[in-house]
Amino acid sequence: MSSSWPISERALLEALVGDRRQLASIRQVELQDGAERGVRALVFSTGAGLDFWVLQDRSMDIGLLSWRGTPIAWHHPDGFADPALRPSSSDSGRGVQRALGGFLVTCGLDNVRQPRGDLPLHGSLPFTPARLISSFEDWSSSTPALIAEGEIVSAHLGKSCYRMRRRIEAPIAGSSLTITDWVENIGPNEAELMILYHVNFGFPVVAPGTTVSLNHSPVPFKDPVTADCAQTDLEADCRSSAGTNGRFQVDLHRGASGPWPGIHARLSGEATALPYMQFWRDPRPRRNVLAIEPANCDRNSDGTSGPGTTLASGEVWTSTLQIEFSGP
Repeated sequence: MSSSWPISERALLEALVGDRRQLASIRQVELQDGAERGVRALVFSTGAGLDFWVLQDRSMDIGLLSWRGTPIAWHHPDGFADPALRPSSSDSGRGVQRALGGFLVTCGLDNVRQPRGDLPLHGSLPFTPARLISSFEDWSSSTPALIAEGEIVSAHLGKSCYRMRRRIEAPIAGSSLTITDWVENIGPNEAELMILYHVNFGFPVVAPGTTVSLNHSPVPFKDPVTADCAQTDLEADCRSSAGTNGRFQVDLHRGASGPWPGIHARLSGEATALPYMQFWRDPRPRRNVLAIEPANCDRNSDGTSGPGTTLASGEVWTSTLQIEFSGP
């Protein structure tokens, strides 16, 4: 379907179904078993093959994601555990590794990358429950879409205080989704904002033959993957994300192999908001994850982060990520 739907097309659809949710919908569910018990999720189905879960209890991040029946997201062995089960930051500062999983984990807002001081690996934000503001199917706009908005607060009265508003939008009958974040410093003093988007791909899109490019330039990737590869098989250095027109573009491609169809995924956004890009790959057996990680701060040689974005009290930082899928 075209991006803008004519009246005649809408009328035809109305005549063919008893409930428009037969075509596309957002449904609210609550998981019931194991470590995932009690986790609330919004299940998006665009009606064109893009299906994903927005985890309300995990910062409105994205858990499962599939494209035309093929799973895309990497899953942690413990699934999408309830945030209440997350270890404290005193767990060697690495509690996030006990729960990192799903298509998107948003890291920050006080720290990203390796721990520094009393700040944990990838900060205090991951897995913070969100307050759901709205969730609906918008059939009335020129481009009908599935939309959800939530608010996440990460605050320490003696340190940084942030409120993040997130809007996730996916066109009905479309093959893409857009994530827009507004982060406001709600503390009394200026504060340093650090944010990194951990976008996690797994098998079958991560396998021998997978290629990755940043702004049309190939990113080195050892192939084939072997059991003795180092954990940082794909280059983990941080580089400029800047491409053309002030934007960055990362393309991941996997050709058809056996029963698995070929898939192409594209991640793009504003290089002004997220001027750095790094990639992380763990090719070990029973791991096999590839992460694309746009960030607003550089990576130091010891794995900690360089300066973030300084926000005055009341100042707002914003960023929009677009993710598109195509194939086979």
